Amino acid sequence: MTAQRVVVDPVTRIEGHLRVEAMLDGHGVIRDAMSSGTMWRGIEVILQGRDPRSAWAFCERICGVCTTVHALASVRAVENAVGITVPPNADIIRNIMFLTQMVQDHVIHFYHLHALDWVDVVSALKADPAATAALAQKVSPHWPKASPGYFSDVLGTLQRFVASGQLGIFANAYWGHPAYKLPPEANLMAVAHYLEALVWQKEIIKIHTIFGGKNPHPNYLVGGMASAIDMQSDNAINIERLNYVRGLAQRAQEIVEHLYIPDLMAVASFYPEWTTIGGGVGNYMAYGDVPQKSVGDPSTFLFPRGVILDKNLGEVLPVDPTDPEQIREQIAHSWYRYPKGTEELHPWDGITEPSYTGPKPPYEHLDENDAYTWLKTPRWRGHSMEVGPLARMLVGFASGRDDFKEVVTEALGRLNVPATALFSTLGRTAARGLETRLAVHWLMNELDRLMTNIKNGDQQVADTSLWEPETWPAETKGFGFTEAPRGALGHWVHIKDGKIANYQAVVPSTWNASPRDAKGQHGAYESALIGTPMADPKRPVEILRTIHSFDPCLACASHVFGENGEKLAEVVVR
Repeated sequence: MTAQRVVVDPVTRIEGHLRVEAMLDGHGVIRDAMSSGTMWRGIEVILQGRDPRSAWAFCERICGVCTTVHALASVRAVENAVGITVPPNADIIRNIMFLTQMVQDHVIHFYHLHALDWVDVVSALKADPAATAALAQKVSPHWPKASPGYFSDVLGTLQRFVASGQLGIFANAYWGHPAYKLPPEANLMAVAHYLEALVWQKEIIKIHTIFGGKNPHPNYLVGGMASAIDMQSDNAINIERLNYVRGLAQRAQEIVEHLYIPDLMAVASFYPEWTTIGGGVGNYMAYGDVPQKSVGDPSTFLFPRGVILDKNLGEVLPVDPTDPEQIREQIAHSWYRYPKGTEELHPWDGITEPSYTGPKPPYEHLDENDAYTWLKTPRWRGHSMEVGPLARMLVGFASGRDDFKEVVTEALGRLNVPATALFSTLGRTAARGLETRLAVHWLMNELDRLMTNIKNGDQQVADTSLWEPETWPAETKGFGFTEAPRGALGHWVHIKDGKIANYQAVVPSTWNASPRDAKGQHGAYESALIGTPMADPKRPVEILRTIHSFDPCLACASHVFGENGEKLAEVVVR
């Protein structure tokens, strides 16, 4: 077998536009890889000269998925810069909105963005509905929809899709690929639950509508939250709406505990070899979130802050995103220009000046020795880092937190795999489900905290004492953070004379999808693909499995489409 280069452009079922080029050795194993973000919008440039109090509304438009977390990071950055401490209820409501998105996003990721890398939809046509019902009752004994008649109806729906010659939402995949291992009944069960989760996910985001006025792009406010609490008003957050939120949270717990986690464990049990594939850089970072006192006290975060290097779970290193010695961005392989060439810049000093030097589209391949992406290259103390659910779970586990240790140990036992299995594509996928178990219960706890405060007479959700720019320093800088579903998210703002002088967002997919740096260190996507065996390079499902395990969001990371953008999909093998 001769060496090959496999191009997947775009990688499907993600937000944004990602191109992956994988170089195979003579045995069909990936020996090198390139991750290229192929779009740019320049939100940071758009923000310059604007009122910092409105930055969150622009930042939410960075992405149509990660909306609320960008607003959260933005208002925190401005509040940090001008010295605002929000009321406790505002922090709690922000926690509720944060956890709501995390739960919804993770369930959507598993069923609608990632499951089809493991589930063969067409194989489900061969399933016996009665046998599927028996399997479902075994896998999810507390889930009510598990009768032969129910699965017969789902099978009929799927058959009509196929008979029409249009698979619709199931069209873009490599059905029949030898890497698929689930029996037909497991595939039919997964398709049924895919459709159920699709219906459910539109319900839980009503929590954002109640607390933020709308979804997507809910409203935030520098100094707190915009929706007032008044138990006597029909036009504010009252007891009826709070009880409605409680019902949505309870339903989310049922979905996670009785549908998502059982399905995740069932699918994972058929792919044990993927606990040794896709490990990546082995360095993990989390900013942390869900404060129990204030954002200024990371020791109270439910998601702890820290760094793990070289898979060493015996030590969690401290992280300070405001330290120029810790976080810097490079552009050695990116389509940007720095005034002094390829120096490293902390985000407060960051520059977003596009400079496309790549080949004229359409092109056959990119040059790994030159610039090849619209993503910059962030590094922590010079290290390539992975961020996201796996990083958060590992930092929590290594920090000695009992809640993290409990869910991780239980999952490893059920799958009968060692702790090293976490450092893999399947480990990354499992970690997302495990943190969803934590997050959905924390969601209810945060609602209880809010109710307690209200019962004690505290209905304040905003502090506007420092709202006017006249109360701010003439020049100041601030940092805002959160943990987006895909990982550590930071916004850095420089305010001068009441206006934004500079703004930089370093998002999870910038960390994970970054190109190699000046030292040749790969980003997390690239590193995770190296060493992956491929059964059929013309149908690169193995590439999709590992890339999708990160849940890419390139719209966030590569903040204009060319006029020659007609091509919808391309897989090239040469």
